[in-house]
Amino acid sequence: MKSRIQFHLVHVMALCAVLGLLVVGAISLAGTGLAQSKSPANTFNRLLKSPTTAKNAPPAEDGVHDPQNPGTTMLQWPSEAFTEFDKSSDGNQVDWMSILRAGKISPWFEFESQTTEPFLFDLVIVREVKGSMPNVVFPHEAHTQWLDCSNCHDEIFIPEKGANQISMAAILLGQKCGVCHGRVAFPVTDCRRCHAQPKTPEELRALAEKSNWAKTSKTSTDQTAAPDKK
Repeated sequence: MKSRIQFHLVHVMALCAVLGLLVVGAISLAGTGLAQSKSPANTFNRLLKSPTTAKNAPPAEDGVHDPQNPGTTMLQWPSEAFTEFDKSSDGNQVDWMSILRAGKISPWFEFESQTTEPFLFDLVIVREVKGSMPNVVFPHEAHTQWLDCSNCHDEIFIPEKGANQISMAAILLGQKCGVCHGRVAFPVTDCRRCHAQPKTPEELRALAEKSNWAKTSKTSTDQTAAPDKK
């Protein structure tokens, strides 16, 4: 009886070992597949790295569309679709706000209705930036011409003053503004598109005086702390 129980235990342990190896193998294959399927598209803003795909590449080569899908070959090439559009120096080199205002494109705001009008919110937020860098100007109207409020609030931005901590590091890593900018909106390589409000002469003068005072104070402190050389 005892030997029979031991025999069964050996078989159970062997079966568990085999199942463990199968699970590990499946996880490894899945990880390899994910690594190989990672799309290189729209990476021109990720930590300012060079893009791995050509600008406005054909749909079958852009890293977004499935090249094996027959429908991909039916899509119009961006190089052809963007020919008559106003140009920009960054991103996919199209000034989308310019052509939107000119009526060259008409985005749908509801999938089942082409006549739905957007809710335009004319509110401009200015975020003060430390140092001499111009302040950030965020125009809600330009964004609500494309997006519904729920695209950003409350998951990305909390609609409350002082509730959002935003940094360039976070944006470059695809957070906050970087959820869209650098992926489906212009990248942050053109600083002045966001940092659009220069500091006033008074603010710049105060910064310069503060900087000079800090340098003078540090020099004075260093001289006081330094031992006399005889």
